Amino acid sequence: MTQDEALTILKTGANVFLTGEPGSGKSHTVNQYVAWLTERGVEPSITASTGIAATHIGGFTIHSWAGIGIKPRLTDYDLDQIAQNKRIVDRVLFAHVLIVDEVSMLAAETLSMVDAVCRTVRRNDRPFGGLQVILVGDFFQLPPVVRRDVEDESQELFEDRRSIFSFGSPAWARLSPIVCYLHEQHRQEDPAFLDVLTAMRQNALTDSHRKLLRTRFTPEPEGAVTKLYSHNADVDRINDVALRAIPGEMRVFTMTSFGPESMVMSLKRGCLSPESLPLKVGARVMFTKNDVQKHEFCNGTLGTIAGFSVEGKPIVKTFDGRTLVVETDEWNIADNGRVLASITQVPLRLAWAMTVHKSQGMSLDAAHMDLAQAFEYGQGYVALSRVRTLKGLSLGGLNERALQVHPEILAIDETFREHSDAAIEAFAKLSSEELRTMHDNFIKANGGQVDTTKVAHTKVGAKKSFSVDTIREKHKNAYRPWSTEEDVEVTHRFGNGEKVKGIAEVLGRQPGAIRARLIKLGLKG
Repeated sequence: MTQDEALTILKTGANVFLTGEPGSGKSHTVNQYVAWLTERGVEPSITASTGIAATHIGGFTIHSWAGIGIKPRLTDYDLDQIAQNKRIVDRVLFAHVLIVDEVSMLAAETLSMVDAVCRTVRRNDRPFGGLQVILVGDFFQLPPVVRRDVEDESQELFEDRRSIFSFGSPAWARLSPIVCYLHEQHRQEDPAFLDVLTAMRQNALTDSHRKLLRTRFTPEPEGAVTKLYSHNADVDRINDVALRAIPGEMRVFTMTSFGPESMVMSLKRGCLSPESLPLKVGARVMFTKNDVQKHEFCNGTLGTIAGFSVEGKPIVKTFDGRTLVVETDEWNIADNGRVLASITQVPLRLAWAMTVHKSQGMSLDAAHMDLAQAFEYGQGYVALSRVRTLKGLSLGGLNERALQVHPEILAIDETFREHSDAAIEAFAKLSSEELRTMHDNFIKANGGQVDTTKVAHTKVGAKKSFSVDTIREKHKNAYRPWSTEEDVEVTHRFGNGEKVKGIAEVLGRQPGAIRARLIKLGLKG
């Protein structure tokens, strides 16, 4: 499927799983869709499975957005507490489109919890409370990190569906997203190297593929390339030693911040630029953001510090010969068009070394990696697919596990491809007029303006006719605090043998809220 075909489907309001190989344009397609929605006055909720990915896209982690935090599962009491949190309730009620990036790293149980929160808060039993949900990612990349005890309980919970991946969640099955499998390639520029990566995805590596990779073996890389490691300690040590070996004055750039401490800390954890960035002339650096204004650099562009401007800004000479004066940039968390928290720093980091985990999503001109100790499915594939050409790849070691992908993903990938082909065929039968009507109807249903000229004068984040206050008033009984009188009433009725459903009807509460209250009062296990 092409990016344009996927964008056409997204605009209909359908639930979508957007996937494809690294460099196929998933992020670009999502950015186009977000711009299309925003131009028409519909602000999407942008989230990701990890802090790093969330920082890249200027959104929340899905855990923070839904208020589930690090909980391995939700009880009725947990849901009741979330449903009484005004900040989370307003966020979920006001949402129309929910985007979840890097869904490959989202555990099955986590997706189920988000679904439960959306249905509870929105008082709508449709999947995710009726939101349009866009799941974005590539399951051949790094899998979710799940504690063994949680994984075992998840397997019991899902009975014969033993997958820890989000597509194994009952919530995914109920959502039944249309699969948009992008097939274009915009990163790898080397057909032979692309053939190796494609063979890895199909578990079809041949001796000739392995022989080709062995031509890139070398103990030390030639020239200035970034080294990828498994552990942060190795990365910090190499960068620190290399910087101190350079003579000259060190200049330190300090991050500034705005907003609640918890949100600021989340941004800092996900930002690839450090809080304190020491630089010297000659230091090897990497850009940590895409330049969305001038398109002079992207996340992963390499270079060296050539000097500092009169104002003290770093001057970077990129490896392709360009000289750029680097301005400070901002990473933020926004909700419905309003910035809640932000951090500001020079979009650079020292680049003699970095972790494989933090490299996910980057495009590198060149990298050196030692995959002799690779232990996780997808780890080798993520590392290898960061570089654009075989010439840019330098290998210090390679084991067989680094060349393997998860067997469960091999099986499901064929199904994803088939569903994507079916979607192309189905939407091809619709006329341009029918599609335009579907697009317009989706925008209107979400309170947006089909005529974009009318949106330009609307204040970003301003409430529309479907305001949160209106919705909260409609369902005010669901979110009012519990009173002492209600606790007495619940205790009395439950003690006399009344059923939860009957108590809920009398008090104007949801059955789940009654059960949660009984548990809190110590009356029900």
